[in-house]
Amino acid sequence: QVQLVESGGGLVQAGGSLRLSCAASKGTISSAAMGWFRQAPGKERDFVAGSTSSYGRTYYADSVKGRFTISRDNAKNTGYLQMNSLKPEDTGVYYCAASLGTYYSGTSRSDYKYWGQGTQVTVSS
Repeated sequence: QVQLVESGGGLVQAGGSLRLSCAASKGTISSAAMGWFRQAPGKERDFVAGSTSSYGRTYYADSVKGRFTISRDNAKNTGYLQMNSLKPEDTGVYYCAASLGTYYSGTSRSDYKYWGQGTQVTVSS
């Protein structure tokens, strides 16, 4: 059973950048579809970005297209979410998720089996 641990969250001013990391253990992400979700206070956990296990296909929520980039380093068994041009509405707890042995997972929470504990991102105006 893979374990995921996010890091890199924090407080940043609007227009700034952060890079979130998702370190995997007890499993490898090289054969896993990965995703990032976020949850704002009082709201549902929404899809942000996803990547296929191979061929480097990525996909994003419309609200973050052109600003966020999902990537991974299989040698380090770590996924990343680079967030640029941050806006106050990007504030929330960010979670990474994975599905082992899966090429593509969708944009729903039910599409992913493994989850990290989340990291807080706060964007001030």
